[in-house]
Amino acid sequence: MSFEAEITEKAQQIQLLILDVDGVLTDNKLIYGDDGQEYKAFYTRDGHGMVMLQKSGIEIGIITGRTSPLTQKRMQDLKVKHLYQGVPDKLPTFLALAEELGLEMKHIAYIGDDILDLPILTRVGLSACPKDADSEVIPRVDYVSRFNGGQGCVRELCELILKSQDRWQSHMDFYLR
Repeated sequence: MSFEAEITEKAQQIQLLILDVDGVLTDNKLIYGDDGQEYKAFYTRDGHGMVMLQKSGIEIGIITGRTSPLTQKRMQDLKVKHLYQGVPDKLPTFLALAEELGLEMKHIAYIGDDILDLPILTRVGLSACPKDADSEVIPRVDYVSRFNGGQGCVRELCELILKSQDRWQSHMDFYLR
């Protein structure tokens, strides 16, 4: 089986996409103002990819080691129901979410960028990382995005899942009507 066929087969089964935040939905930079306020930039196309997945019936979850009001706000805007912040050991939260939703590992995709994501990346049905992920992560995932974190890697994975499940064209039809 070719690499593309193997990835497509894995993506066809996905019912839940879980994401890390820093280094995946953002460019991995933490910016602080003189007043101590934290700032993050989220790539809007990544967000729209997440919206299209949810409209297609695929759940979205966020598990991140940091706690940020900005992440809370962004996920509220995107209507993401499963948000877990301040989780330094992500595996127990991941396993609890999978059990709560009644999903087998083959039905879950995860995109992460650093070694603390490896316990989940090595268990899911489809594992992915941004192009600029840690060098320990890249050889251990199924799919390495063409894009860096915060610059389209999430959108690329969302499109891959939607196209593999023959759900992409309905979104295109909507916008091309």
